[in-house]
Amino acid sequence: MENAKGCILYIVNKDADNPDCIWVMEIWDSKEEHDNSLKIAGVRELIMQAMPILNGKPEGGITLEVLGGKGLS
Repeated sequence: MENAKGCILYIVNKDADNPDCIWVMEIWDSKEEHDNSLKIAGVRELIMQAMPILNGKPEGGITLEVLGGKGLS
């Protein structure tokens, strides 16, 4: 994500109450920039690898611990 045009913020978090739960949060300049990021070599393949371990949308607030990512400079 370091070189993804339009990516303002990309953070990988660990749920403070569940160490097996990881959250990825992204902020983009626009939907178009995000859509364009899906054209970067290897991105779709990585998403497909992650799909089997993704669990739906959370149903309430949780506390997250930031593990790394790309942020505002």
